[in-house]
Amino acid sequence: LALALFLSSLASQLSRVGSQTYVLDDSIGLGRQFDGIGGLSGGGATSRLLVSYKAPQRDQILDLLFKPQFGADLQILKVEIGGDAQSTDGTESSHMHSKDDFNYQRGYEWWLMTEAKKRNPDIKLYGLPWAFPAWVGNGVGVRTLTRPSLLTTLSSGPGAKQHYNLDINYIGIWNEKHFNITYIKTLRHVLDSSGLSSVQIVASDD
Repeated sequence: LALALFLSSLASQLSRVGSQTYVLDDSIGLGRQFDGIGGLSGGGATSRLLVSYKAPQRDQILDLLFKPQFGADLQILKVEIGGDAQSTDGTESSHMHSKDDFNYQRGYEWWLMTEAKKRNPDIKLYGLPWAFPAWVGNGVGVRTLTRPSLLTTLSSGPGAKQHYNLDINYIGIWNEKHFNITYIKTLRHVLDSSGLSSVQIVASDD
C-alpha cells in the first residue's frame, strides 16, 4: 500500500513538472566546457603500493580506474613530476638527480600513465612538479622558478614520448605555489621551439 501511494504521488508530481515550460537562455554563453573526470597520482607516493600489487587484482584496479564505460572511467590523469623531495606522503624520485642526469626508468608514474593509455588511448596526461631536486637553486632551495627547474619540468615531456610513447597534454608550473609570469612565458617558448607546441600549460596552481 505504501509503495502504491508513493508511486501515485510521484506520477502526480511528474505530470505537473511535465506541463511546465523550461526556458534555456544562452544569450550570455553556455559557460565553461566540461572536460571530464580526472584522477591524481601525486603528493609523494600516494599510488606507490599499486605497482606492487599482484595480478589479477592490480589489473582489475587499473581497469576500474581507466577502462572506458567501466568503473571510474577517468578522462584525465594528473601525475607528479618527481623532485627527490618529501612532498606530503613520501618522496617521488626525479628523472634528473643532477643537471646532466636523465633517467626515465625511475619511479612508477611512467608505468601508471602507460597502463592508463593501454586501457584508454584517449585519456589526457598532465604532469606537475611538487618539488625540485636539490641541485636546482644550488641546493639552497627554490625561491623562484629558475631555468634549471624549467629543464626538469620540460624534459619530462620528451622523455615520456621517447621512452614510453606517451604524449603529455598538460604541464603545470609548481604545485600550490604562486605563478611566475616570466617562467610561464619562457616555458611556452621552449615548449614551442622543442616541437611540443601541442602541450598546454596550466599557468597557475593557486
